[in-house]
Amino acid sequence: MNEDLNDITNDNEENEPIEVHGHSEYKPVDGVKDAGVAHQLSGMYKNWFLDYASYVILERAVPHINDGLKPVQRRILHSMKEMDDGRYNKVANIVGHTMQYHPHGDASIGDALVQIGQKDLLVDCQGNWGNILTGDRAAAPRYIEARLSKFALDVVFNSKTTEWQYSYDGRNKEPVTLPVKFPLLLAQGAEGIAVGLSCKILPHNFNEICQAAISYLNGETFTLYPDFPTGGSIDISRYNDGARGGMVKVRAKIDKLDNKTLVITELPFGKTTSSPPDKPSSSLPDSILKAIEKGKIKVKKVDDNTAANVEILVHLSPGASSDKTIDALYAFTDCEVSISPNCCVIDDKKPCFSSVSDILRKSVDHTKELLRKELEIRKGELLESLHFASLEKIFIEERIYKGTPFEQASNMDAACEYIDERLTPFYPQFVREVTKDDILKLMEIKMARILKFNKEKADENRMRIKKEIKDTEDKLARLVEHTIAWYSMLKDKYGQQFPRRTEIRNFDTIEAAKVVEANEKLYINREEGFIGTSLKKDEFVANCSDIDDVILFYKDGKCKIVKVADKLFVGRDVLYINIFEKNDKRTIYNLVYKNGKNGYYFIKRFNLTSMTRDKEYDITQGTPGSRIVYFTANSNGEAEVIKVTLKPNPHVKKITFEKNFSDILIKGRQAMGNILTKNDIHRIVLKQRGGSTLGGRKVWFDPDIRRLDYDEHGQYLGEFSNDDFILVVQENGQFYTTDFDANNHYDAGIRTIEKFEPNKVWTAVLYDADQKGYPYLKRFFFEESAKKQSYVGANENNRLLLLTDTPYPSIEVTFGGLDHFRDPLIIDVEKFVHIKSYKAKGKRITTYTIDKITELEPARLPDPTPETKPIEKDYVDEDPDGGKSEADIIDEITGQMKLF
Repeated sequence: MNEDLNDITNDNEENEPIEVHGHSEYKPVDGVKDAGVAHQLSGMYKNWFLDYASYVILERAVPHINDGLKPVQRRILHSMKEMDDGRYNKVANIVGHTMQYHPHGDASIGDALVQIGQKDLLVDCQGNWGNILTGDRAAAPRYIEARLSKFALDVVFNSKTTEWQYSYDGRNKEPVTLPVKFPLLLAQGAEGIAVGLSCKILPHNFNEICQAAISYLNGETFTLYPDFPTGGSIDISRYNDGARGGMVKVRAKIDKLDNKTLVITELPFGKTTSSPPDKPSSSLPDSILKAIEKGKIKVKKVDDNTAANVEILVHLSPGASSDKTIDALYAFTDCEVSISPNCCVIDDKKPCFSSVSDILRKSVDHTKELLRKELEIRKGELLESLHFASLEKIFIEERIYKGTPFEQASNMDAACEYIDERLTPFYPQFVREVTKDDILKLMEIKMARILKFNKEKADENRMRIKKEIKDTEDKLARLVEHTIAWYSMLKDKYGQQFPRRTEIRNFDTIEAAKVVEANEKLYINREEGFIGTSLKKDEFVANCSDIDDVILFYKDGKCKIVKVADKLFVGRDVLYINIFEKNDKRTIYNLVYKNGKNGYYFIKRFNLTSMTRDKEYDITQGTPGSRIVYFTANSNGEAEVIKVTLKPNPHVKKITFEKNFSDILIKGRQAMGNILTKNDIHRIVLKQRGGSTLGGRKVWFDPDIRRLDYDEHGQYLGEFSNDDFILVVQENGQFYTTDFDANNHYDAGIRTIEKFEPNKVWTAVLYDADQKGYPYLKRFFFEESAKKQSYVGANENNRLLLLTDTPYPSIEVTFGGLDHFRDPLIIDVEKFVHIKSYKAKGKRITTYTIDKITELEPARLPDPTPETKPIEKDYVDEDPDGGKSEADIIDEITGQMKLF
């Protein structure tokens, strides 16, 4: 065992001095006694620590690649096989029986058996075996029972192909590895911590494992992704085939019970609904309560109603957004966890790091080899049966058991020689050479069997054996096909018990700063230069959270971001303060600044998407004496018009002019900007409040995560302005409208999602249960409604047959049943029914039995008339000087100047 792990440590040479507490000690020379030092330090590491590390790795913590089991698991299954009589055994008895193979006590055996039983694959359990959802422990071993499952009996055991070794005390034999003909390691998963390494293999779906094995045997590519017994959803974008360095995110399943209540029905892998003593940090409700205490989420209370199924109710506080709370639960609680897999297995008596695909390939190859051994063993047994059947037939038919030499033989050897001599002419008919043991076996045949011998039945038996031998040889010749048939049999026999429980999805990235509850208020004391959440008597800035950043602009052109704190000194002369949003490209800052004491005035527009915390930046050119003379922050890229008044100057003919910020390009913070004027400015005032220069916001819908985004992922919905909405039409006949906030969550079962157009005509054909199930046709407009409405009627038995937004559709009605002889009915929908409310029943199509309804090419297309919209004025026109003339302004400025 030491030789397998010599690369774990670098030992010193035997004669190299070792420094121990400041003294050099040497290994004693042969023949020289040294009473001071009994062991050299390098020898201690080599003989003791390496032994311990090797033992823990190879014999306790890491599973073997051949059967996917740790030693304690293998010994438990071997003991259960020895005890198996088809009935349940007390777990205490199984533990006691296993102790003759496992030298580490009953507690470790009992815990390992419970873990195997909870995986519901190899052990058939009876009694209270604990709950993987709640974390409750199993009952005492004397109260619960177990036996091997049918799957285990089919797949795990075969004494003829098992390699054996002596147990730890030499009294018994135990398997080196069990002859498992299935990738058990991938189905159950494994976790263990050894000396210097760890193992974490996630469980995978039974049916997908079988299918992947079949694909591998067919030379096709395959992929395997984890499937957890606790359900939930998983993002496998960084799974890395389960190898080291990979990572998966697992989320709980959270649904909206109503507008004020969320319900968690599935858990992330490894989390429970309560806190077991051995895993106090695994409780999901506890993590939610901690987030509530810290003010991360706005929740009134949490109820755990978990029994057979998970049910954790999260009651929202008044005014809390359910969509935002769902994101916050994923961001700040154990509703989302990250798991780092690490495929470490024992292979060839040493630990090695592998991947899920490699484990599957090696396991399938091992299964194929085991099946080959079983076929060869079976073939040998059949050949022996055929050989003896041929011997027996000739021995009886030729009456070799009779004759004077046989009956008067002096001893057994003489009798055997006589029989061998009589059989010699028939040797070509035998499978192999006849031995003395064969002759002795013939002589053991009882007279009753000889008297009942039937030649026809004997020939039939030999033909059956020959046919089975041929079938076995065919399977050996087509071993790959035989292995494929084996995995197909397992999938067909047991696959229905193992549906996929974990949904594979791509998770959207949740920014904690955007979903954290703004449970604090930020204040500023401009005179003393402090900001913080504890300055409640000072100027209010904004609501915030304790993880937010604050952006500050100063009058001298400096800016920086700092973290929210109770009280923080930031300096005086703060021009603008607000909560900073990272990667925000729509907040545009409009600025006019003077470059130095005697420089020009520059105008610029810029955004700030990222900044280093506590680092000072300059939004001017950095010239000493620079100062900001005009500044606005615009959350949607608004560009106002300013009126600039210059100081009187004989060389300047016009001292007032206007400047529109929309004429200035949006650039980065470091841009110099454009020259506004070279003359001294008296004042700058707002002339017009402008509209957004960024245009509408383009919105996409990602069907994988059922969320909106602005990053061109998924289906493009269009460009949205403030008054636009999204229409969602569901498969169940309901519809509703939402805004285009990226935090919106959408339920499954979406039939149509698009930009809402209130004047768009829709056509629906449905069976109306209130009207004897006759088909009805109606045309209608969807209406703006945040609440879900039904356009198929209140009766839950109504059924939608067709929905289309074609302006002038045509449909074909094909009859069936007793009315199948009728010609199809073609309907021009526009002429058949008028446009009414979505609540209207519509017009009945027919009372005959209908086979199907299909949409045809439209009767006509709409006229290509361009749609025009009135131009809306999105700004306010103001005259900051109240209608004063330029001469009046000059007199006013001159009078003000004389006062100083």
